[in-house]
Amino acid sequence: MRTRGFEVCKGFEDKDIVLPIRKTKNSVGYDVEAAEDTVIPSIWKTIFSNFQKFLKGEHEYESIKPTLVKTGIKAYFQEDEALFLANRSSNPAKKGLILANSIGVIECDYYENPDNDGHIMFAYYNFFPTDTVIKKHEAIGQAFFQKFLITDDDKADGKRMGGFGSTDS
Repeated sequence: MRTRGFEVCKGFEDKDIVLPIRKTKNSVGYDVEAAEDTVIPSIWKTIFSNFQKFLKGEHEYESIKPTLVKTGIKAYFQEDEALFLANRSSNPAKKGLILANSIGVIECDYYENPDNDGHIMFAYYNFFPTDTVIKKHEAIGQAFFQKFLITDDDKADGKRMGGFGSTDS
C-alpha cells in the first residue's frame, strides 16, 4: 500500500517535471520546483496605477492578485495528514516573494480532483519594484507532510467537488 508521495500531474507528463526531494537527511521539507518559466509582476505597478486613477477621480481600481506558480506535481497521502506549502526562506529577501496565504494547506481529497488533477501551485505576491522571473526547475518552495487531529464532536462529512480554492463557502 502506498502511504505518501508525489506524482506528475496529467498534462505535464512530457514537460520534464522533477519530483520534490529532501536535500539533506534532516530536512523537514521537500524542495519543489517550478514547472515553467513564470513572471511574477511587482504589486507596485498596480498600486501606482490605482493611485493615478484615484488622483484622476476614478473609482474603478485593479485588484492585486497573486500569481500562481505551477509545479506540475500532485501529492497523495493519508486521510489524517495534510501537505503544507511554505515559502523558501531566501525568497522574500532575494526575490521579493511572499506567499499570498502565508502557508498553503492541501487536504488528501485534493489529489486527482476533477478540476485540476490535484495540481499543486504556489500563490506568490512580488513586493519588489520590478517583476521577478522564476525559471523552470528553480526551487520555489517547500512541501512537508503533517498528521493532524480532529475534535471529539467533529461531524465534517462534505466532499470536495473541485480544485484550487474549491472548499470556500
